Amino acid sequence: MARPSRSTAPQAEVAADPFEVPLNRSFTYRFHHLGKLSDPVSHQAYLDEAGLSLSDGRCLTTIGTFEPLSVKDLARLSNLNKSQASRAAQALVDQGLVFKQGSEADGRGVVLMLSPQGRERWQAANQLVVRRNREIFGCLKPRELAQLGRLLDRLVAHNERG
Repeated sequence: MARPSRSTAPQAEVAADPFEVPLNRSFTYRFHHLGKLSDPVSHQAYLDEAGLSLSDGRCLTTIGTFEPLSVKDLARLSNLNKSQASRAAQALVDQGLVFKQGSEADGRGVVLMLSPQGRERWQAANQLVVRRNREIFGCLKPRELAQLGRLLDRLVAHNERG
């Protein structure tokens, strides 16, 4: 018995421009929407589990991961503007979680590093990050997560080139 020819099956039409889609199907809209869905839950988790606001928690995890950091580097690495990063850094200093020291490389600048108490809170916050990633992306298979990671790296590199 002959198998049906695949050539007789209807072909899915490929759009002339894959970026010309309705707004709610655009990538930028969907990335922003995902952030809007996940940020309130993350904010509440930071408050409940680490006693920190979302921006303070992001800054604490960034400082602990990349220390020592300038405020400018903190802003860039935590995806905040410089004034937000500066306020968050000062809040973390005021709570005794971060030390602020003069920079040897730049006499006018400061570097940020975790205090012993900050390091304990950083470890707890990192566990929160792992859990939130699992909650947000847990619907994906390991192979899909790896692929998404590679694609996001490529998109970031493309957009950093400006």
